Amino acid sequence: MPQEVKEIFGSALAAKVRTLGPSMTRSMQRVAEAVASDPAGCAALTVTGLAERTGTSEATVVRTARILGYPGYRDLRLALAGLAAQQQSGRSPAITTDIAVDDPIADVVAKLAYDEQQTLADTAAGLDTVQLGAAVAATASARRIDVYGVGASGLVAQDLTQKLLRIGLIAQAHSDPHLAVTNAVQLRSGDVAIAITHSGSTGDVIEPLRVAFEHGATTVAITGRPGGAVAQYADHVLTTSTARESELRPAAMSSRTSQLLVVDCLFVGVAQRTYDTAAPALAASYEALAHRHRR
Repeated sequence: MPQEVKEIFGSALAAKVRTLGPSMTRSMQRVAEAVASDPAGCAALTVTGLAERTGTSEATVVRTARILGYPGYRDLRLALAGLAAQQQSGRSPAITTDIAVDDPIADVVAKLAYDEQQTLADTAAGLDTVQLGAAVAATASARRIDVYGVGASGLVAQDLTQKLLRIGLIAQAHSDPHLAVTNAVQLRSGDVAIAITHSGSTGDVIEPLRVAFEHGATTVAITGRPGGAVAQYADHVLTTSTARESELRPAAMSSRTSQLLVVDCLFVGVAQRTYDTAAPALAASYEALAHRHRR
């Protein structure tokens, strides 16, 4: 493996620490700097051991792990152990779970396809169809549907609203947190609000969902963390797969596939329930765009 590749991979965690450092407290910065400078040493420590080494508390260590993108300290410790093993063995570093920087592009395609298939299978297996059915029923009869999402989840929110609009439903996607809240204030019983957040803790998504919930709308959360903060304001929770992540395959990439599957399941269920109006609306939208595809 080229030395420059080792250096790039070895500095990835340090780069993340530099990027996120300003948002951390000084004690959290000490934990982050420790794991970035000595992944092997920190991987050998329990949460108590790392807290003692950095002069902080166990709670601070756990919070730091979460800010760095890991559900808990155990997950961070496993990642550190893997990084240390790669550095010591000289193996090509992993870009995703099974893909190394020197893999041929054909292998990259095959491995990513396999990962995507596993993500879809895991999401389907874990999806609560009772909750999904309730979300479908509420959405199909809704006067208005608001969908909240930011970043990659915002793209999924737009995908859902475009589908709903094409079958004649009134739907809006909101990625601007201010507009999301001011629109949520207008929701009432009979309306539906859908929040899409992989982490379950995205404040810009949780706040409008809370407002919608408090104003009587039926609320739905599509999340990889059903125990996250978003769930307390959700009447129905649809769980997505929490796919394994790495430095170059973060949550924004690994969550997208599972979110799109859940969104498609929700949409198809709504289309089934509203078929008498959905089918003509969909046909009309196809006809309206047909001339653009003949050019």
